[in-house]
Amino acid sequence: MAHSQGWVKRYLKAFCKGFFVAVPVAVTFLDRVACVARVEGASMQPSLNPGGSQSSDVVLLNHWKVRNFEVQRGDIVSLVTIGHKNRYVKVPRGHIWVEGDHHGHSFDSNSFGPVSLGLLHAHATHILWPPERWQKLESVLPPERLPVQSEEECLRGSP
Repeated sequence: MAHSQGWVKRYLKAFCKGFFVAVPVAVTFLDRVACVARVEGASMQPSLNPGGSQSSDVVLLNHWKVRNFEVQRGDIVSLVTIGHKNRYVKVPRGHIWVEGDHHGHSFDSNSFGPVSLGLLHAHATHILWPPERWQKLESVLPPERLPVQSEEECLRGSP
């Protein structure tokens, strides 16, 4: 009887040591390095969820890549949820303009205006699920989404 209690005690001790090391490491990793997220809805179609409501892509969100705000036009990013509809908006320094791929179903800068870089959450880098869609996500800017001329370009008369 004492022998079986010793085994249980050793097992619980080892489990607790592992648990109290693994949980903080896992939480830190998921918060600071990368995590996985399911993409729901039609706002990013056709890049993500091309099958509509029948499937939801699962993507890898790279937190590390956005630490220095190194994002480019066409990158797929995740934002901290925030809550303006003008045709031309001046985007202040330290802010970005974000738009979903599917105009009619996107809650994006067309709804809430420029976004502070401080709200940038992560950069989506890979589709992980479903398996037939495994791929690296590339930065793609649709041809109809050309940059709007800056104020200085308009004053100089640049085409």
